[in-house]
Amino acid sequence: MDDILSVLLIEDDYEACYELQNCFENTENIDLIGITNNARKALEMVQTFLPNIILLDLELHAGGGNGLLFLQDLRKLSLPVIPYILITTNNVSQITLDSARQLGADFILTKYEEGYSAQYVAEFVQLMKPAILSHNSVTNKTNSKTPPAITAQNLTQRIQRELNLVGISPKAIGFQYLIDAIKLTAEKPEANLSHTLATKFGKSSASIERAMQNAINRAWQTSSPDDLLKYYTARVRSDRGVPTMMEFIYYYATKLGT
Repeated sequence: MDDILSVLLIEDDYEACYELQNCFENTENIDLIGITNNARKALEMVQTFLPNIILLDLELHAGGGNGLLFLQDLRKLSLPVIPYILITTNNVSQITLDSARQLGADFILTKYEEGYSAQYVAEFVQLMKPAILSHNSVTNKTNSKTPPAITAQNLTQRIQRELNLVGISPKAIGFQYLIDAIKLTAEKPEANLSHTLATKFGKSSASIERAMQNAINRAWQTSSPDDLLKYYTARVRSDRGVPTMMEFIYYYATKLGT
């Protein structure tokens, strides 16, 4: 839904992660889409999930990298919309905090200040939600005439995000086939989609179709039923309770191609 704010948490304190996760689960229209303690992994997650807001701890001692390097690398990504960056930190260095602001941090909450808690952070995010969503909407409209190459890249990232949400792993053989199939169908539906993909990848049409259906089947066998109902809202007509390959492809081509 358009009024749901997606949040990525980058934090190396297990207790803080647990408390924030509990708070967001009880906060209306806030979706915690991922947690990581590694700056490199966080960049991958940003490109995959395109979060509205990032909660960033500057010092990731128990993970990898640090918040300043993450902010620096984030600026190099070609994202359709820049996430709102909310820093949460124990760091008391004014120079460090100023550097974070110069690198793109929107707001800084210090963990040592009076009244700081996971609930306080969740309430702050809820307070900012209307402005962030409104800003993202305006930015999307402004960027509606982006060059074709960037638009194609954004579509690929959006498809990757959707596949991840229903549990289709990038390691699955059919992952890239599904991305290409959805992109082709969104741009211009083809009567012989499998043949087109087979020609591109040097595989048989049967092996392409089998890999895509196997990736879908595995997601429906291993993913949370609640996640599947939340992120795949089309009716599943198959008696097995799993979307067919073409049902799946057309659903996302329609959803993302508009």
